[in-house]
Amino acid sequence: MQKTSIYSLTKPALQDWLVENGEKKFRATQIWDWLYVKRVRAFEDMSNLSKALVAQMAATFTFSPLKPLVVQEAKDHQTTKYLFQLSDELMIETVLMRHDYGLSVCVTTQVGCNIGCTFCASGLVKKQRDLTTGEIVAQVLQIQHYLDDQGEGERVSHIVVMGIGEPFDNFDNVMGFLDIVNDQKGLAIGARHITVSTSGLANKIRDFADRDSQVNLAISLHAPNDELRSRIMRINRTWNLTKLFDAIHYYLDKTNRRITFEYIMLNDVNDHPEEAHELANLLKDIRHLAYVNLIPYNPVAEHDQYSRSPKKRVMAFYDVLKKNGINVVIRKEFGTEIDAACGQLRTEKMKELDNIQK
Repeated sequence: MQKTSIYSLTKPALQDWLVENGEKKFRATQIWDWLYVKRVRAFEDMSNLSKALVAQMAATFTFSPLKPLVVQEAKDHQTTKYLFQLSDELMIETVLMRHDYGLSVCVTTQVGCNIGCTFCASGLVKKQRDLTTGEIVAQVLQIQHYLDDQGEGERVSHIVVMGIGEPFDNFDNVMGFLDIVNDQKGLAIGARHITVSTSGLANKIRDFADRDSQVNLAISLHAPNDELRSRIMRINRTWNLTKLFDAIHYYLDKTNRRITFEYIMLNDVNDHPEEAHELANLLKDIRHLAYVNLIPYNPVAEHDQYSRSPKKRVMAFYDVLKKNGINVVIRKEFGTEIDAACGQLRTEKMKELDNIQK
């Protein structure tokens, strides 16, 4: 029987396991401290626990379910990309980004993706399975361990849930992950330093609003009308802009928290002044809580019908939004030369393995 990662357990779940195994609840606080503050990598290092409890934990749980396969660092040292192998030999990607405000980790939530965005490397391989809570937590811990080993006292301060997969299609495991990394007696990554991005599962946006969390929400929008969005994002055929914005209004009414709208600039597809005006009009009623992030496109060989919008056109798009009172920024680029678009490194590794097998 395959062991569960200890990182899969929220603190209440760990307390329940301890009680079921004849231990006191307070041991959960001790174990939590070993896992997320001292960040030990073996049960035997938990020196204030009984030998019997350590043995029981070692027999029941494993630590990180991730095996590092490839580590790529950008020339400017601002981005490091990790390709990890899971216990079933499937592969995922995680990215560390160095910002002026701290170190941010972009985590993956699924192996592959079924959302079907025509410009995205993540969807080149269909979803094979959801990641467990432990497999998502382990991505952050694995990178924090790398930082710990460098001995410079750096720590992960921000998390973006924007890697391979649709986070809200793996809702329960992602929510468990958020509870664990946000715990103030553990990794203590503040809710306002965490952002979850969804392609627009309107029903789950409502569920997320009902959690009344301080975690930030981002919407992968990428088009301001249904015809264009349905063409480049298959999810829009199920959750069109009317349904999506009904859910967004529900979220805003419930939380009064700002939403980021991500918009990848695709040359001669969604980057004309007409789309800029449509986007401004779409957001006009919520512009006090809307924040648009214009994203340079990371080219994907398998999607050669798309290319990056010229800088002049990006600036013209930006100017239209600004003149219409929309808060907008152009995202700083990270790691283009190391295949940092979600799914690219994994796809290249899969091709390499296929060639070896042939």
